[in-house]
Amino acid sequence: MATEAPDQAPEQVPDQAPDQESDQIKKQAAEEAAAKFKLLLDQAREEERQRYSLVRSVGEECLLDEELLKLLQKKPEPICYDGFEPSGRMHIAQGVMKAINVNKLTSAGCRVKIWIADWFAQLNNKLGGDLKKIETVGQYFIEIWKAVGMDLEGGKVEFLWSSKEINSRAHEYWPLVMDIARRNNLQRMKRCCQIMGRAEGDELSAAQIFYPCMQCADVFFLKADICQLGLDQRKVNVLAREYCDHIKRKNKPVVLSHHMLPGLQQGQEKMSKSDPSSSIFMEDEEAEVNLKIKKAFCPPKIVKGNPCLEYINYLVLPWFKEFVIERKAENGGDKTFKSYEELIADYESGELHPADLKPALSKALNKILEPVREHFKKDSNARDLLKRVKAYRVSR
Repeated sequence: MATEAPDQAPEQVPDQAPDQESDQIKKQAAEEAAAKFKLLLDQAREEERQRYSLVRSVGEECLLDEELLKLLQKKPEPICYDGFEPSGRMHIAQGVMKAINVNKLTSAGCRVKIWIADWFAQLNNKLGGDLKKIETVGQYFIEIWKAVGMDLEGGKVEFLWSSKEINSRAHEYWPLVMDIARRNNLQRMKRCCQIMGRAEGDELSAAQIFYPCMQCADVFFLKADICQLGLDQRKVNVLAREYCDHIKRKNKPVVLSHHMLPGLQQGQEKMSKSDPSSSIFMEDEEAEVNLKIKKAFCPPKIVKGNPCLEYINYLVLPWFKEFVIERKAENGGDKTFKSYEELIADYESGELHPADLKPALSKALNKILEPVREHFKKDSNARDLLKRVKAYRVSR
């Protein structure tokens, strides 16, 4: 005989799923932080706001804005650290974009230490780990920045070779590296492998596991107030901030991560030295630049994922403060764009076509690169460096 089931209390359905609740809390915290920061910015002096705005314009992301503002209010000449592995020919993002960013930082009173990471390139097996070749590439990089217009007057920019600096102050450096290694596990180091152009699942050498500990140590070794590197270096910069928590250090380095320019072909998230079609190199001839831009991905009316528009936004407009289109009257006539917003409005509407945009972009880029080409033709040392660098086989 069947019996009736006892009455059941109605199921308690939460108003929101846990994930939604967590997202809402995060959103609320972000809004509160933004409101607090806006108040701090409004209370700052006009000169402080302008200085903050100039430095902040370098980064796509800042950890944290409030810390950056307070740093600039407190310290007339903050130390910014940037670094690079000498690993092959220099593409336009490394050359032009870095020069733009460094010049902004020095204009705001910052001192910039550019870390020529020769030992790091060797650890990462760049150029087959050949230190002589790596040093040659480092010297070639410096020649390019001098030629393109990085402001090196007044001693506000220093080029420091990691091998020489570490050897000269080994008693400071290696205990720091060992302490960072001791306070972190292997998985935490593997999560940083993106900084070397590797994926977390790649098979890594012991040297590559050690690499993040050293790069984290660089921040403190160089007494950096601001880590000014690309977004691809974010994980190790966050590691440096976490290390401050471990050692109870209040003043954490501000992380100012700049945008990563994409490659020229569809779907290429960043330029690749091993794929010449994806990159414009700093000493490319005018005809090479024209051909690469002509073949570049640039779909009509599409802004997202369009490398040509990104180059205008991050290279041409900051350099010239305008972007000039020259075209026949029947195609709309000449037009000068003073802002990216104005440019993309015309592009999305179809008023500006890729056939007109691409030649204008090529012309602007060639104008920026011409002094570099001239320097490498006329200066015998620079010419010899380029010849040797071009002969090197680029390794991943």
